Amino acid sequence: MKDENVIVCRCSDVTMKELRDLIDEGYHTFEEIKRITRIGMGPCQGKTCGQIVLRELSKATGKPVSELKFQTNRPPIVGVKLNLIAKEARHDD
Repeated sequence: MKDENVIVCRCSDVTMKELRDLIDEGYHTFEEIKRITRIGMGPCQGKTCGQIVLRELSKATGKPVSELKFQTNRPPIVGVKLNLIAKEARHDD
């Protein structure tokens, strides 16, 4: 299997080739790539793909991973069942 066929983000089905193509097109931040591909927006919230994206950005830009900004996680960062939200709303009435 070629490296470019490797799935980087299982939640959004993004391949290494797609990621590298975006970087080659000039997208050099996690947020830019996230908005185009939805990397980091699935159930894992970037826990499995985030470091891969940062590593590829580091290689392309020459910046250390520690200088690259990761995504801002916004609540809820785990799945919430709608019936729990509905129950809580009823308690507030």
